[in-house]
Amino acid sequence: MALDLSHVATFIAALYGGPLLGLLVGALIGLGPGLYFGSVAGAIGLYLPMMVLGKSLTGLTAGLLSRALMRGGPSSRQALLVVPVSFLPECFIIIIFFTAMLPWLSPILPIVLIKAWVEIFFMAFLMGALAGNKGFSDLMKKFFVINQGILGSLRPQNS
Repeated sequence: MALDLSHVATFIAALYGGPLLGLLVGALIGLGPGLYFGSVAGAIGLYLPMMVLGKSLTGLTAGLLSRALMRGGPSSRQALLVVPVSFLPECFIIIIFFTAMLPWLSPILPIVLIKAWVEIFFMAFLMGALAGNKGFSDLMKKFFVINQGILGSLRPQNS
């Protein structure tokens, strides 16, 4: 088993850039494991769409929660809450995927979920540390328009 911290990029994009950017980065993050695990298991038609859907929902949820809770950018405490809560939709997709679509793999579901939640809580603490770091937050604010508009956006390069 390998440690998967790919959602760090998703959470940075979502917390600082908003729901649309979180959704897009999450979808891109889902391509890698979707292609890899789909080709290993010979079921790319199942794995790829589920991975992209699950990871993009995590990004979208994190962005929506950050938009609702974090006016002016994320704080450490808020990041500690938003990261695990935003993983819930993807967690439900994982459960449905293993129980309904790949029932022969359902015996490994508890291991997959434990591993995923350990990674998510690690990333929650990492995002809490990053959100609480003034230098990091100031750097992110140079690239992103924080909590403005419905979907968030990138800051124009000349601003």
